[in-house]
Amino acid sequence: MTQTTARPILWIVIPCYNEEQVLPLTAPMFLNKLHTLAEKGKISENSRVLFVNDGSKDKTWEIIRGLAQQDGHYLGICQSRNRGHQNAVLAGLMEARDKCDITISIDCDGQDDLDAMDEMVEEYWRGSEIVYGVRSKRDTDTFFKRFTAESFYKLMRTLGAETVYNHADYRLVSSRVLNHFADFEEVNIFLRGMFPLVGFKSSTVSYERAERLAGKSHYPLRKMLALAFNGITSLSVKPISMITGAGIVFSLIGLIIAVWAVVEAILGNTVAGWASTLCVICLLGGIQLISLGVIGQYVGKTYLEAKRRPRYIISERTWEENKRHWIEENKDCRMNEQEQ
Repeated sequence: MTQTTARPILWIVIPCYNEEQVLPLTAPMFLNKLHTLAEKGKISENSRVLFVNDGSKDKTWEIIRGLAQQDGHYLGICQSRNRGHQNAVLAGLMEARDKCDITISIDCDGQDDLDAMDEMVEEYWRGSEIVYGVRSKRDTDTFFKRFTAESFYKLMRTLGAETVYNHADYRLVSSRVLNHFADFEEVNIFLRGMFPLVGFKSSTVSYERAERLAGKSHYPLRKMLALAFNGITSLSVKPISMITGAGIVFSLIGLIIAVWAVVEAILGNTVAGWASTLCVICLLGGIQLISLGVIGQYVGKTYLEAKRRPRYIISERTWEENKRHWIEENKDCRMNEQEQ
C-alpha cells in the first residue's frame, strides 16, 4: 500500500517469551504511544498493539488475554509452541499485513526507545517503505557484548550479507513490503538480513537503548552466537568459498612439502621429525573438521528447506476468543428469551 493523505493504520508487533514480569510495565507504554501518535494525526485511531506469545511457560499468555479483554486496542496471538524470536516476529508481521498499512516490530523488554516510533512514522510519510531503528551507541552493553556485536555486523558485510549496521529487529515496514516479503518462503530466517533483500525505499532512525525494565534477557551468549551463525549461513555461501580457497592454499603447501621431503630423502638428509609431523596432522585435521562442520550446516539447512515445514503455527487469537464469548453470551440470552 502506498502512502496517501489518509492516516495509516499501525500495528505494533511485539514478540513475547516468558515476559510476565515486564509485560505489565511495558504494555501501557505501547498503548500510550499508540494514542499519542493518533492524537497527533500521524496514525489512525484503528491502530493496534499485537502481542505474539512464543510458547511461554509462565503467565504471559494469561496477561495478554487479560489486556485484550480490558482494551480493544490490545490484540494477541499464541503460537502452538516455542519457535524462536525470529519466527515469532514473522508470525506477527504476517498476521498484521492484511489488516494494517504499516507495522513496527519491537521487543517487549522496554529497552528500545518508543519515541523513535514518531520519527519512523515521519519517515514513512516522507516515502520510506522500510525504516530501520539503529542504535546510536552501545554504552549499556558490556565490552564483550559490544565487541562481539559490532564484529558480527562487520563480518556479515565482509561475507557479502546485506545488513544494516547496529540494527536488530526494531523497524517499520509497510504492508506493501510485507506482501512481497511473504514470497520469501525459506524456513531458516534471519529477518534483519532478509528485509534489505526486498528492496523499496528505506531509511534509518537512530536511538539509544536503555536497560531492561524487569526480568532477565532471554538471549544469552549461546543464543546470540547461534543467531549470528544462522544469519551468516542463511544469507551467504561465502564461507564455503573460503573453505575452498583455504583447501587450495593448503594443498599447494602440502605439495611443496611433499616435493621437499622427496628431495631430502634422495639426498639422504632425512631425520626423525615426529613433532613437526604431529603439528601438521593436528592442524590439517582441525581445518578439515571445521570445514566439514560448516558444509554440514549448509547441508542441514538444505534438508530443512526441502521439508517445507511451517515456520509458525498460531493456536489461539484473542479476537477469536472474544468472538466466541460474545456468541455464547448471545446464545444464553436467546435461550432465556425463548424460555420466557
